[in-house]
Amino acid sequence: MVASRVLQREEKLGRKLDVLRTESGLGASGIPHIGSLGDVIRAYGIKMALEVQGRQSEFIAYSDDMDGLRKVPAGMPDSLKKYLGHPVSAIPDPYNCHESYGTHMNSLLREAMDKCGVEYVFHSANEDYKKGLFTEQIRKIISAADQVGKIVKEEVGQEKYTTVLPYFPICGSCGRIYTTRSLEWDTAADKVLYVCEGGSEIKGQTLEGCGYKGEIDIKEGRGKVPWKAEFATRWDALKINFEAHGKELTDSVRVNDRVCEEILGYPAPYHVRYELFLDKSGKKISKSKSALDVITPQTWFKYATPTTLNLLMFKRITGARSLGVEDIPTYVNELDQLEEVYFGIRKVTDEKELANLKGLFEYAWFLKPPSAPTAHFPYNLLVYLVTVAPPEKRKEYVEMKLREYGYMKDGSASGLDERLIFASNWAKDFHDITESQIEISNPQRLAIEDLISVVKSETDERVIQNAIFNLAKKYSLEAPDFFRLLYMILLGSPRGPRLGPYIKAMGSENVARALERAVAPSQSG
Repeated sequence: MVASRVLQREEKLGRKLDVLRTESGLGASGIPHIGSLGDVIRAYGIKMALEVQGRQSEFIAYSDDMDGLRKVPAGMPDSLKKYLGHPVSAIPDPYNCHESYGTHMNSLLREAMDKCGVEYVFHSANEDYKKGLFTEQIRKIISAADQVGKIVKEEVGQEKYTTVLPYFPICGSCGRIYTTRSLEWDTAADKVLYVCEGGSEIKGQTLEGCGYKGEIDIKEGRGKVPWKAEFATRWDALKINFEAHGKELTDSVRVNDRVCEEILGYPAPYHVRYELFLDKSGKKISKSKSALDVITPQTWFKYATPTTLNLLMFKRITGARSLGVEDIPTYVNELDQLEEVYFGIRKVTDEKELANLKGLFEYAWFLKPPSAPTAHFPYNLLVYLVTVAPPEKRKEYVEMKLREYGYMKDGSASGLDERLIFASNWAKDFHDITESQIEISNPQRLAIEDLISVVKSETDERVIQNAIFNLAKKYSLEAPDFFRLLYMILLGSPRGPRLGPYIKAMGSENVARALERAVAPSQSG
């Protein structure tokens, strides 16, 4: 649908472009998270959709590595504090494995892009400014400084650019970029006169300038236009036709659209606004947090395939979504279900729904789906099996149990080795088996006895999941405590997968017997 709108807009504009380009910015100031990759995959999806409609398309992955460092991400060395305000491409890599801090951060995201199968043309702001790719756009923007200031003031109420030129030189003395103020523009020489006078507030911290006064040639790449005009600069220079943006950039995009059209004379690209991934507390997932506090693509790949991550991104573009590591098994199982729909194993009678589900599956595979279905094994079941399997005979034990549960009726175990690696990683990181005696209070016992009846009579995993909450309420138990008790009984761990799907995957009778043993008199406290 979005690709069709892009094409309709191009037709309305009367442009006959050989190549339609989609773009996504790659933040280089912090640890790339799931949302960072989401920006990329969604834009790449539009590129693929344009090609499906017969147009040649190209995806530009644009590194914002001329941006200044605004905050030291949690977990990073304190030595980075002295580089606040410096372009991330000019900051040494604290891990000494890349040429700069910005390159290091980009490498993490590009590694994930490559693993997911994204095909892209990479651009670096640092390199493009130095090559003079934006020289013509910079000239136009600085020459129209009064108009830029007026647009910014009208759109967002900011008066900053009514008194200074829309250009940030890198200070020739201290190396910072956000403490400089451009004061005069020498049109004939392509030079900007500036002063590093400080007073720039970044993330609640004021950066003081060094007082240096100097001039800079815009063709040498030692400065950049501000965000309020930089998107427009590259849209025009690279001839971009589509770029999505997050809710937090809506104001900047609106300003850039006007700069692009009114000053640079290039129709702004077609946009789609998406919302952010939130952590389970409802907070925005941020690059400035520690790698231990955010879900990175690398974390996801430890427990599931890149294709499942693609599925997450394509399920819904708009609307905020909360996401935790515990959601990963859900997407593994959902991809399996989509494959069953795609190959007709799972029947969907509604033709429109069937087409949508098949399309989602194809895009999760970047339009290169498998030619035949693979063997499917519930993630939660594999986690449990690798947890209880004898270490020296893990695969043999798991295969035996899968046959016992009816998951290998035809003897096929294609893909099982990879799935066992993912399940083993999950079990190792989230399931610490304990042999301690489980104390069960009388209200807990009564709740479990009622749950046994539900498990024996109910097959719908959602009903079972809801029953656990309802029983906790019925017997005045705290729901989290009741869930932890059930996890300890069934998995020997205080946490684990959603119990509804787990119980269904394990088999109702098996789970019921385990619960019966737990509440038997010999088990009581």
